Amino acid sequence: MTTSDTSATANRAWWDGDADRYHADHPSYLDGFHWSPEMLAESSARLLGDVRALKVLEIGCGSAPCSTWLAHDGVGFVTGFDLSREMLRHAQPGVPLVQADAQALPYRDASFDVAFSAFGAFPFVADIDQVLIDVARVLRPGGRLVFSVNHPMRWIFPDDPGPDGLVAGISYFEREYLETDDNGTVTYAEYHRTMGDWVRTLNAAGFHLDDIVEPEWPDDLDQTWGQWSPLRGRIFPGTAIFVAHLGIVEP
Repeated sequence: MTTSDTSATANRAWWDGDADRYHADHPSYLDGFHWSPEMLAESSARLLGDVRALKVLEIGCGSAPCSTWLAHDGVGFVTGFDLSREMLRHAQPGVPLVQADAQALPYRDASFDVAFSAFGAFPFVADIDQVLIDVARVLRPGGRLVFSVNHPMRWIFPDDPGPDGLVAGISYFEREYLETDDNGTVTYAEYHRTMGDWVRTLNAAGFHLDDIVEPEWPDDLDQTWGQWSPLRGRIFPGTAIFVAHLGIVEP
């Protein structure tokens, strides 16, 4: 397993270099608050609940389209952070953002009522256990955590939107994917957690799991985005959204 510093260094450089292409290729997805490539929108799902009087933190915000949407929707207060300076450079003005690492949250204890992440940060950190413990630290007792990631079962299939992407060939229990350059330096790091891994990690950090949402592929969505496609999406899930709350410590 790579170290936290290795993953942070690799993924910061990766997303800095990919920011312009990412925004050019996905304008519809970045126009609002979408939880996943299935285009599940917070405007309809309302997984965060009523946040009009609450303080909300976005983890791994990228260019912060989700936080920006919340600000326009009437959230009490929202802020976000991302590892990549170039992703943050694409953000619209109006939401306070900082460059930071999810592995070292720059916030005081019990600062927020809600924390969320839409495909941000969590799949790219080596030690998710410590990250979620730190997320629990900055949440108030009873605070809500919602995050979306690749559905764990997607790991066993190649990243191919066509028929070849329907044939399983990767171990579900292989938990690390790395790309390296000719010198052996890690240039991209991503980590797989099984469904059981996520449940145990949330429990260990003091969260109670309320729901796991597995968005279905909409009948009218015909776009292909990387591994996500109508062909694959109508057969098996591409996204898992975990909804949890922080346990209240009894006196």
